[in-house]
Amino acid sequence: MLIQTETTPNPATLKFLPGQKVMDGGTRDFATPEEAEASPLAEAIFSTGEVDGVFFGRDFVSVTAAPGVEWRQLKPMVLEVLLDHFVSGAPLFRPGSAAGIEIAPEAGIEDDPADAEIVAQIRELIETRVRPAVAQDGGDIVYRGFRDGTVFLALQGACSGCPSSTMTLKNGIESLLKHYVPEVETVEAV
Repeated sequence: MLIQTETTPNPATLKFLPGQKVMDGGTRDFATPEEAEASPLAEAIFSTGEVDGVFFGRDFVSVTAAPGVEWRQLKPMVLEVLLDHFVSGAPLFRPGSAAGIEIAPEAGIEDDPADAEIVAQIRELIETRVRPAVAQDGGDIVYRGFRDGTVFLALQGACSGCPSSTMTLKNGIESLLKHYVPEVETVEAV
């Protein structure tokens, strides 16, 4: 089995492509070793002790190195864990781990029912234009709410902590949404 790697705009994050499906649907972000307990694979990657985050996409795994960790040291360890997992056919999640739960919007960022049509347009643009492009860079962007002209988005995977994420958010996503949905005034990360 050959696992390819790709760099991402975030120098701390590397994208691993095992050449097969990782997630049946959706994505999953693990920001701590405790969160990774739901997945034997994520837990094994965190067990290297040199990882700050693991992200599962449809056909990739993004891994974020801890501060000060060099990829030339970490990459072989992550590749070994990934090879062991995919060759053995081990499950991605532990039974009863709630792997497929959709995370609700952040508390306090509730959509106004009067904005339902605007929210539908925003969600459609995020799903069809933004998320596929961001997934190519090893991350994800998740809609969290719309209020008073502001769209709230959560950055995951390689996007979280990426030096260019502010530029992507403001120059890319905000411009796109403002162009197609005039009611959008700004985009903020939560």
